[in-house]
Amino acid sequence: MIKKLLKSALSVALVSSVAFGAEGVRFNVVEGDAEKKYMHMLESGLESTGFVLSDPHERINDAYKEKYGNKEHPEYDKNFKVTLDNLGFFTISHDKKMNALLKKAPQLGGFSPFNLHTYKKTNENKTYVGHIVPATMLDIVGVNDASVRKEFSNMFTGLDALVQKHIGGSVETSTYAKLPAKKMMTFEYEFERPADFSEFTDEFQENFEAAFEDKKYIIAGFKNYKETYEDLEMDFDEFDAYWTYSLCHFTYSYNIFNKGRPDAGAFAPCSMYMYVKKGTNTLVIGMPMLSVWASVMNITNPEKVKWVESLDKEIISIMKELGAKEI
Repeated sequence: MIKKLLKSALSVALVSSVAFGAEGVRFNVVEGDAEKKYMHMLESGLESTGFVLSDPHERINDAYKEKYGNKEHPEYDKNFKVTLDNLGFFTISHDKKMNALLKKAPQLGGFSPFNLHTYKKTNENKTYVGHIVPATMLDIVGVNDASVRKEFSNMFTGLDALVQKHIGGSVETSTYAKLPAKKMMTFEYEFERPADFSEFTDEFQENFEAAFEDKKYIIAGFKNYKETYEDLEMDFDEFDAYWTYSLCHFTYSYNIFNKGRPDAGAFAPCSMYMYVKKGTNTLVIGMPMLSVWASVMNITNPEKVKWVESLDKEIISIMKELGAKEI
């Protein structure tokens, strides 16, 4: 009898682990169109949480219509449909708290800043506002230090309270089974240090931006943490340089977000961090793989998976062409 009970309990536990899994993305879901509430929240309340808005990209759905729904546009999609009333990417970062965290775990730049995502589908009267669960961000970038994980996760308490206050509704959290074996793409770029260090950073950034724009990527954001902490008069001497790029491939985003999966926009735009440790001649570069999107968001549609795989390969290829070594 005891063996049967244990076997039954084990079966339930296994089913539960598969059914519930790890938490992926957290959304406040509220009835109606909450776009005005969302914008008011950013303008009047975000600062109180310590978070700073980096690069707002509102109503991306309008740009989809202007490009893919316009017969005069060279990239017109004859199958274009309006599926979204609203789609917004608003990258934010808690600069003051990230100062200490980036020193301990610089790979946190993979989600710093991150997107406080909002969307509304045309076929339902609900607005979604949310972000990737912080524990999942930490798992993706590979932070295991318990104190860093706790401090990073605690940042979200005030933010989530703000969203609940201004947006309200119910909280829905998606789940996923597991992350891919390769969660990050990481590179090193060796360089000769010039007398004026800015000559290197300026040249590399110029070449980087040109290479990605040539492949139809959009530089959707840029955050220079080194300059940010100089302005805030906060020590950041461990690094000679630290910046992040927000990258967007517009056609990719259209084929994912406008075609049934606007929730995956919580991962957009891609955040690629780059830093040089003090006194070294190595630029360290990292970004979450897009295959992570597919795993966390349970994307299985073959066409969407193909897009994910193609961009992972292309981004790695571009970085190698720039002279970076994958590690």
